[in-house]
Amino acid sequence: MNNLKNVLVAGANGSTGRSIVNLLKNSDTYQPVAMVRKQDQKDYFENQGVKAVLADLENDLNHALINVDKVVFAAGSKGGNVIAVDQEGAKKLTDAAKQAGVQKFVMLSSMGADNPEQSDNLQEYLKAKQNADAHLLKSGLNYSIVRPGQLTNGDATGKIQLDEKIKTRGSISREDVAETLVEALDGDVRQNQIFEIISGDVPIAKAVRS
Repeated sequence: MNNLKNVLVAGANGSTGRSIVNLLKNSDTYQPVAMVRKQDQKDYFENQGVKAVLADLENDLNHALINVDKVVFAAGSKGGNVIAVDQEGAKKLTDAAKQAGVQKFVMLSSMGADNPEQSDNLQEYLKAKQNADAHLLKSGLNYSIVRPGQLTNGDATGKIQLDEKIKTRGSISREDVAETLVEALDGDVRQNQIFEIISGDVPIAKAVRS
């Protein structure tokens, strides 16, 4: 009998999303459900033995949440459609998760989302993340909101610096962000907290629990 919890990964086909799916695939607690927009992406995951569901953040999402225990939102429009995807898509998924009785919602946000006005070129994006985060806060769902510094394509280090507010700017690999998001799925980890992360020297599993 399979007792693994189903985790819906929104943005599964992105680089961070694929890392999350791989980590969940090798987990003893969870199994991924890759949420994708295109049939060929669905085929890609299913060929690897990963459950996948076709759903678009701009359309109805309720079917994607059937039998889902927890959610990771790692989707992004890469600046192409910030309001519809990064903001409204996240809000829509939050509402669907709430309706489905999901146990925890882990949101990939961004450093600066608490103060978008300070940014020169990312203001619209950070404002969208701020609004999405605020909607999750008000939803009544259990959540962890993870705000990484600048994302890089570097290798996983397994170590981060974590604080509610990090005073310096910094970067972090997508791999380490993915691992942090997966660790945050656990009920005892940063429940109903917002925190920032950059690369550092504390093992991720310890950093999220200390």
